[in-house]
Amino acid sequence: MRFVSIASGSSGNCIYLGTDHTHILIDAGISCKRINNGLEDLGIKSSELDGIFITHEHSDHIQGLRVFSKKFGVPIYGTKETLEEIAKADKKGEIDPGLYHPVAPDVPVPVKEMQVLPFSSSHDAANPVVYRVDGGGKSAAVVTDLGCYSDYTLQHLQNLDGVLLESNHDVRMLEIGHYPYYLKRRILGERGHLSNDTCGELLNNILHDGIKHIFLGHLSKENNYEALAYETVRTSVTMAPSPYKGDDFSISVAGRDHPSEIVYL
Repeated sequence: MRFVSIASGSSGNCIYLGTDHTHILIDAGISCKRINNGLEDLGIKSSELDGIFITHEHSDHIQGLRVFSKKFGVPIYGTKETLEEIAKADKKGEIDPGLYHPVAPDVPVPVKEMQVLPFSSSHDAANPVVYRVDGGGKSAAVVTDLGCYSDYTLQHLQNLDGVLLESNHDVRMLEIGHYPYYLKRRILGERGHLSNDTCGELLNNILHDGIKHIFLGHLSKENNYEALAYETVRTSVTMAPSPYKGDDFSISVAGRDHPSEIVYL
């Protein structure tokens, strides 16, 4: 399985997962041109995509969906409530309703040789989910836009080969920054976003000897930066009461403006 972040950040998200015969995206929150270019870099035609799985309806996850789906006719998956919000925002009716495929949390979706499992997340959207993808004996998950995690979350993230975890903000930077009070409360709340520290805590609960790569994603442009996210999470692993150290694992930060390296799981 190949695992690539085409873009990840507070301004746009689009993640590729695929095999030789099956290709999916998690979210389409960047322009159609950038999505197409990212796929071309992987040697994939946009028309070859088997599906786009949308986590929720916020613009940084669906910004390029309307143009991309109109041009390439790729199936769109999301919860019923998410798809309703997308259709409501598509005022000109440019997305073919036949492309919509509702999913439900904890009900697996077969896509050729892969299986995609949506599971619920804590975020201020209609009915948001995150996704675990299994195929060819490998497993990966894309886990962003959740204000908190629970045992339920951790149960779905065991024995992964790869994961992209939200490391959205540094709490101190957010608290002293220019954001209005209501927005700071939203981000820090249980339906907001995971901080660097909480990302490290979550990661410590799912680490195991077989995990091959960890992406840190969905970084805030204003309240975080790559080196800080990386060092905070790496230190969290090292300082945790476990046999692991931060240098035991391949960890990288997914960029907002450029694709990541190709990770082969």
